[in-house]
Amino acid sequence: MTAPEPTILATSGGHRVGGRTRVLFDALVHHAVDLSGVHGRRPRILYVGTATGDAEHVTARVSEAARVAGFDLTPLQLFPMPNVDDIEATVLGHDVVWVMGGSVANLLAVWRVHGLDTVMRRAWQAGVVLAGVSAGSICWFRGGATDSFGPELRPVTDALGLLPYGNGVHYDSDAGRRPLIHRLVADGTLPTSHCTDDGVGLVYRGTELVEAVAELPCKAAYLVSRQGERAVEERIEPRLLPTPAF
Repeated sequence: MTAPEPTILATSGGHRVGGRTRVLFDALVHHAVDLSGVHGRRPRILYVGTATGDAEHVTARVSEAARVAGFDLTPLQLFPMPNVDDIEATVLGHDVVWVMGGSVANLLAVWRVHGLDTVMRRAWQAGVVLAGVSAGSICWFRGGATDSFGPELRPVTDALGLLPYGNGVHYDSDAGRRPLIHRLVADGTLPTSHCTDDGVGLVYRGTELVEAVAELPCKAAYLVSRQGERAVEERIEPRLLPTPAF
């Protein structure tokens, strides 16, 4: 079972603190599963933690979140070497790819060394839902604002480009991101950019933005476009997703 057309869910969320576990999958991860159309069996989630350096403690917490949610989760690890013989077959054998946040610059470099950039495009075209948070959102676009290079935010402009836009994450929780996105769009470094507050996701069918969704109330998404020599911002009200029952 795969999505009926290429589908991406780009988010600034998806996780919350659990009562008995450190991490639970929140509504955005569950929505990625819904977008895949899987039914009649346990969803198969591929977790990609490259942006964290495949940190074992993060992988363990995400694996526990998947167990609680009733998902079958497979980590795809690239450090110190790929943990599977056939990366492409592994990716294509899942319903959803969930990419963790961290360093998007390092993620892109390591993916390209292992050919995962090309594999992700094939998976997208085949109907595997591509999704993720923060770095796991920016990677699908042309670029965005990142702290991959140090505490001061800088642009990254060589992301995968499956979506022909810029991307701004953590728009309401990191004060430097909104002004940098505006500057990068205004000077043409980034194209029209799609941005999310924490807890908000953007759904794309092909390259078309079809819906904004949220797992938290009073949040928003934004379109930042260039008009003359300045950037203008349009607010998009997301649809609030139901809170998953555990």
